Amino acid sequence: MRRRLLVAGVLALAAGPVQGEGGAALVLFERHDCPYCRRWLREVGPGWNASDLGRRAPLRRVDLGQGPLPPDLAFLRGTVFTPTFVLVKDGREIGRIIGYQGEVLFWQAAEALVAKLDETTEEARP
Repeated sequence: MRRRLLVAGVLALAAGPVQGEGGAALVLFERHDCPYCRRWLREVGPGWNASDLGRRAPLRRVDLGQGPLPPDLAFLRGTVFTPTFVLVKDGREIGRIIGYQGEVLFWQAAEALVAKLDETTEEARP
């Protein structure tokens, strides 16, 4: 049963463009042969979109080995290493996390990254 839920969770993450309430998304740049990408998908992936952070910035996956970036992400530059997680909102990059060193460090970095969404919202206010 647990394996079935894990597979369903990973398949749900494979969906195309998604955005959270404020128009944000966490874009995972991956490669099919990246062991750290697979580890993230196993350890964090199934719970990401259900978490508070994931609801604010749902996951969007992009395989760097599948050709050019999707047109709506063409503004992103310098993504070479996998996994790279880029927080985007309204067509611009808010920040990124390069690599994956484990669950605890990732969640800490992701929390700091998603907190920047509040800063960009306040900057936009008159």
